[in-house]
Amino acid sequence: MLGILLIYFIGKRFYDLSVEYQQNKWLYSILSVVIYYAAGFVFGIVIALLDIYIFDWGIDWDNNWGVNLLGLPVGLLIVWGFYMFLESKWKKSILVIKDEIEDIGRNTEEF
Repeated sequence: MLGILLIYFIGKRFYDLSVEYQQNKWLYSILSVVIYYAAGFVFGIVIALLDIYIFDWGIDWDNNWGVNLLGLPVGLLIVWGFYMFLESKWKKSILVIKDEIEDIGRNTEEF
């Protein structure tokens, strides 16, 4: 149930961001969910390799609930970073449309 809620809220936030900056809505909402799960997967692989070959932490890998809780903050942190990246990128690319009708009849020296 937690996974379904995360999919909804992550996708919804990126969907709203895409609408705000007039980007492809479904692409970024689906991409954000994929990035969340990919970050958790990569983190799980890294932790598993560190546990098995280097540190011998003794993590119970049969406990799916515990392993999923390990990837939750990492996935959310990566998605938050991706969100901030897209927001700053799209803010820089906004075109400000100047209303030139108000400037009709003015001298060019007044600008």
